[in-house]
Amino acid sequence: MRKEYYTYITTNAARTVLYIGVTSNIEYRMYEHKKKVNKGFTEKYNVSKLVYYEEFEYVDDAIFREKQLKRWHREWKENLIRTQNPHWRDLSADWNYDDAGDPETSSG
Repeated sequence: MRKEYYTYITTNAARTVLYIGVTSNIEYRMYEHKKKVNKGFTEKYNVSKLVYYEEFEYVDDAIFREKQLKRWHREWKENLIRTQNPHWRDLSADWNYDDAGDPETSSG
């Protein structure tokens, strides 16, 4: 079975903060961000709006990309986001999560 890894960028409602991370389960990771499961930076700055992500077959590639993006200037990151998501909409807004926290992506 093929495993997938993601490098992703989230922001807050005002778009004043960008957070870059890596995960093997993007739906569950967004559940964690939205429910503030993990204490720290993302909870403090309410960074729960998924605005960009890339998919990788190998975790090393996803981690390399994360480190690369973290070194970029903010303007470069914003331009990258606009290539996939010009209106900065929450790409996870339509995802549904059951009460146990196990995410299910909805169709559509």
